[in-house]
Amino acid sequence: MGISASQVKDLREKTGAGMMDCKRALVETDGDFEGAMTYLREKGLATAQKKSGRQTSEGTIGSYIHAGGSVGVMVEVNCETDFVAKNEDFQELVKDIAMHIAAMSPLYVEAEEVPADLIEKEKAIFRVQAKESGKPDNIIEKMIDGKIKKYLNEICLLGQPFVKDSDKTVGDVITAAVTKLGENLQVGRFVRFKVGEGAEDSEGSSEGEE
Repeated sequence: MGISASQVKDLREKTGAGMMDCKRALVETDGDFEGAMTYLREKGLATAQKKSGRQTSEGTIGSYIHAGGSVGVMVEVNCETDFVAKNEDFQELVKDIAMHIAAMSPLYVEAEEVPADLIEKEKAIFRVQAKESGKPDNIIEKMIDGKIKKYLNEICLLGQPFVKDSDKTVGDVITAAVTKLGENLQVGRFVRFKVGEGAEDSEGSSEGEE
């Protein structure tokens, strides 16, 4: 099958691997995107994945005020060096993330931060809904898994469609920045305030857990 330039570009942005490596991975996996990502990781070519374990002790705190001062956000984004922390592209990324948080109101940075009891509560609700379909139990469990994945993407920053480009998630945007800047980047924590709401209702999860 033919591999399009847009497929190669998307895979490069997701993994940070070279263009030819991305094309080869897609050819080897018959155009299967997830399979191509696995192929690149197995070959040690996914550079963004390599950087994900490196320590991020530098960074900056960005802010964004929206709607005439009724919504405000502060977000900490970390990187590896002070050099990148002062980089214009990094600073722009932090501003974009803060703006996204103001617009989309995520509750957590990533799915791993969501309390297990909250997930179980949502599963119970989805299970009741799914049983009404009359489908077999094994199908119901798959339906629940799908709904939970969608729910987590809705409430977690990294899984949300990016407000400036809904074809990408915030996680995708950060991965592309990792490739461009050459360092591991992580959203440390955030807080979102809205006039009339208590701070405890609008904080990012990392703050709320302290």
